[in-house]
Amino acid sequence: MNKGELVDVVAEKASVTKKQADAVLSAALEAIMEAVSDGDKVTLVGFGSFESRERKAREGRNPKTGDKMEIPATRVPAFSAGKLFKDRVAPPKNAE
Repeated sequence: MNKGELVDVVAEKASVTKKQADAVLSAALEAIMEAVSDGDKVTLVGFGSFESRERKAREGRNPKTGDKMEIPATRVPAFSAGKLFKDRVAPPKNAE
């Protein structure tokens, strides 16, 4: 599903126009990206959490030449799914 398809589904479920759904979805995504880039954690109960994580410097290899190279430390965005999301994707075995 791409953003356009998601906007269509949100518009239908929320009984709003596609333009309104697109504006709200875009604003929500922008707010999440701003918060995470500022070092904040965004938690949507039942859905999951967005945060930035530190990735340590490590040694890698140039795939063309095979030469060793140092990959510098960096911050990366991360998402952790919430319990309800995980259970929807893979229901617990004892619930069957």
